[in-house]
Amino acid sequence: MGKGGGCVPSKKKQPPVSDDPVSNTREAEPIPVNDEETNDIASTSLEPTISSKLKVFIVFYSMYGHVEGLAKRMKKGVDGVEGVEAFLYRVPETLPDDVLIKMKVPEKDAGIPEITAEELVNADGILFGFPTRYGCMAAQMKAFFDSTGQLWKEQKLAGKPAGFFVSTGTQGGGQETTAWTAITQLTHHGMLFVPIGYTFGAGMFKMDSIRGGSPYGAGVYAGDGSREANETELALAEHQGKYMASMVKRLAQT
Repeated sequence: MGKGGGCVPSKKKQPPVSDDPVSNTREAEPIPVNDEETNDIASTSLEPTISSKLKVFIVFYSMYGHVEGLAKRMKKGVDGVEGVEAFLYRVPETLPDDVLIKMKVPEKDAGIPEITAEELVNADGILFGFPTRYGCMAAQMKAFFDSTGQLWKEQKLAGKPAGFFVSTGTQGGGQETTAWTAITQLTHHGMLFVPIGYTFGAGMFKMDSIRGGSPYGAGVYAGDGSREANETELALAEHQGKYMASMVKRLAQT
């Protein structure tokens, strides 16, 4: 017969099933797959999943835990916004251990890592928290900002949104001036300062209890160190986290 005859079985045609029960139980021949197909399957199924979430770094210094308390509640606010994730970091301590012991400073949470200046470039937005020293940021945070010189030289942080939250010992101790004087750090980096204004609503106007915080950012009154943040102060911190996350998300969509 010619080459076009129908008697030649197709290579793709499955062999007939035998009446022999023994042969029917025989294992089927594996279907050959070319190397290119195998590689395509492998590369598709084994590729690691990379998170597409935007990152907000909450970078703080806390000596007695008051700023840290705000930072942890702030993380809850950031994480509550879809598509955004918060990461807690502390800046390096500058005081020697023997001084910290004399000052009765508690042990730091080992679960919160220290951050280096170079890591800031990985954030889509940053919230900086620190206690006040005479109306300005604590020396530990200032030392961290001083270490960002190379980033300033290369303008690696330009355009990144950033905000502040603070802790003061007294009601007139610098809830506003501590954040206000810190804006100079952002200005030289070309960063975008994001205050919360009065977006917290009625909570910004209540006068029935002592409350830290201002239009510049969340805050807590530490008193002699024994006072803990009240629910209003913590709620304001959570609100600031949500507000920053929403701003970061909005900027990423432009």
